[in-house]
Amino acid sequence: MRVATDIGGTFTDLVYLDEKTGQIGVAKASTTPANFAQGVIDTLHKSAIKVPETTFFVHGSTVIINALTERKGAKTALITTHGFRDVLEITRANRPDLYNMYYTKPKPFVPRYLRLEVRERMNYKGEVLEPLHEEDVRRAAEFFRKENVEAIAVCFLHSYANPAHEIRCGEILREMLPDIPVTLSHEITQEWREYERTNTAVLNSYVMPVAKFYLTNLEKNLAELGMGKVYHIMQSNGGTATFEMGKRVPINTVESGPVAGVIGAAMIGNLIGERNVISLDVGGTTAKTSLVENGTPRITTEYKIEWRRDYAGYPILAPTVDIVEIGAGGGSIAWVDNAGALKVGPVSAGADPGPACYGRGGDKPTVTDANVLAGRINPDYFLGGEIKLDVENARRAMKPIADHFKVSVEEAAMGVIRLADANMINALKLVSVRRGYDPRDFVLIAFGGGGAMHAGALARELRVKEVLIPNEPAVFSAWGMLMTDLRYDFIRTTIRRADQISAAALTEIYCGMEAVARQNLLDQHIPDERMMFQRFADMRYLGQEHTVKVPIPGGVITEEMMSEICERFHRLHEHAYTFRLDTLIEFVNYHVTGFGIVDKPQLKKLDGTQGSLEAARKGTRRVNFDELGYHEAPIYERSLLPVGVRIQGPLVIEEPASTTVVFPDQTVYRDEYGFLRIHTAYA
Repeated sequence: MRVATDIGGTFTDLVYLDEKTGQIGVAKASTTPANFAQGVIDTLHKSAIKVPETTFFVHGSTVIINALTERKGAKTALITTHGFRDVLEITRANRPDLYNMYYTKPKPFVPRYLRLEVRERMNYKGEVLEPLHEEDVRRAAEFFRKENVEAIAVCFLHSYANPAHEIRCGEILREMLPDIPVTLSHEITQEWREYERTNTAVLNSYVMPVAKFYLTNLEKNLAELGMGKVYHIMQSNGGTATFEMGKRVPINTVESGPVAGVIGAAMIGNLIGERNVISLDVGGTTAKTSLVENGTPRITTEYKIEWRRDYAGYPILAPTVDIVEIGAGGGSIAWVDNAGALKVGPVSAGADPGPACYGRGGDKPTVTDANVLAGRINPDYFLGGEIKLDVENARRAMKPIADHFKVSVEEAAMGVIRLADANMINALKLVSVRRGYDPRDFVLIAFGGGGAMHAGALARELRVKEVLIPNEPAVFSAWGMLMTDLRYDFIRTTIRRADQISAAALTEIYCGMEAVARQNLLDQHIPDERMMFQRFADMRYLGQEHTVKVPIPGGVITEEMMSEICERFHRLHEHAYTFRLDTLIEFVNYHVTGFGIVDKPQLKKLDGTQGSLEAARKGTRRVNFDELGYHEAPIYERSLLPVGVRIQGPLVIEEPASTTVVFPDQTVYRDEYGFLRIHTAYA
């Protein structure tokens, strides 16, 4: 058995693959915020799989991002180079909202009295200018002991070039404070940028005790069910790592759950011959989107948590699939601000009490309530009938908004849906139009509990080539985890001009990094024939601040290849920024990705002779299609639809955990893999 679980804000999902029979099964249970591990155990019980037969278990979770955003991490201290105590306070000079006179800087996760300096100094070449004063480290350790510090981060200037002082500092701290977890910045990243490196080390330490407690507890619960030590956790870079790695470097799992959906979307795009796709994951709490070009998700180390147009957020210098995330999910609460404007999110009703229609005590109107009132959700078939929705409760919750705007409850509900859609469209534009990509060249792959319900409206606005709804969209991120490989990213900063670095020197840098990646994979029992490596370089024009990530050929690099690498940079820079320069080029960062290839479930084609429109049709329902008005729309059961038969909207397709809304100007058919393919007739 291969098993994947994904904890979301509202539901916990499970997907399993029986490798003997090829059968894929799913389970879904409410997320349990008081003890997240319980939600995972609940899905295992509901799936009725034989847990002791599990040979691979991969887990995605929001525990780390929640600990950061809710400030529920450990009491953390920082040791840094003399003179750099206030790097976290200074942050960056560039403000995200230039004309906001009320702007305030993000408050550091470590208060100033717990940020201590020690005398030491390296230069940017890694040469020692001042040796480490070990007595300073010992004094800091004693102070931290008295202050009952629970985690420590160490970040020295230029330790990415030479970590010797950090290593010795770590040895002293672990000797004097053996029970306190320590993060050394060079163990997380060997990339430059002092503020970003320091913040990343601090955030890693801040969540280390939380990650250790959570993963250890989950291990214990799984072991009690008879599962062997086959645990892996989803990383933000789109690969997996062992639980032990997750405990040591939890900051690499900050986007643990969402990235799996992007990987799954990329795999489906490759399967149907569409290598350019945009993923849209609409869950209970958030909507997340990412762009995949030429079959490859975009990886960035410029990720920030809590970033908004008016707030700088906190940078994390760890490879992360480039995702835009907004507070617009099914549980997002609709409200009226002090100026009298309607807002949706980012606050969510979550799993407990949930939307008003759940009947569990929630009294605030949510996007799910709005979709129920618009006739888009069948109140008797939510989660296959497991949860009976209370339409009258949804109506009562929506009434204050309707009264405020002096409209009917149905019109208020449509206003909430429109606003949620507008927020999602803005997020989709951030990953496409704003980065020089035309949505018309991409297929929109929508999933999550609400993705299929909103995708039709979004497609009409963005004019995408096609909308694809995968099988079991509500648990698609968990399915994506079964499609991921073990992955390690190594990034190192050494600034060299392209005309001053030889092909042999560049080959030596990459081969050295690949040797480290290979050893990491060997430590995880991955044989050589299952390893794959990719190379990239962050390059820029001389004098520039920003860089462009450029693919680098494998093996021995020749002088002829150097010219091609520079030409690739020119092309990619022109694509991203619309211009190229006839000037010198610099290599800034060297990036090696090591993959440990694992077996993946193969999607089987359906028997095209099964299903019929008559058998699939369940009746009709009055559904609001926004500006196209109300229609008495036919309702179909997805699993009974025939293959290849194109149906004209308006219509609604239901399945136990998701609903697909097809507008009057759209057609839909079920393809040979069971995917729903929606096309819009654009004027």
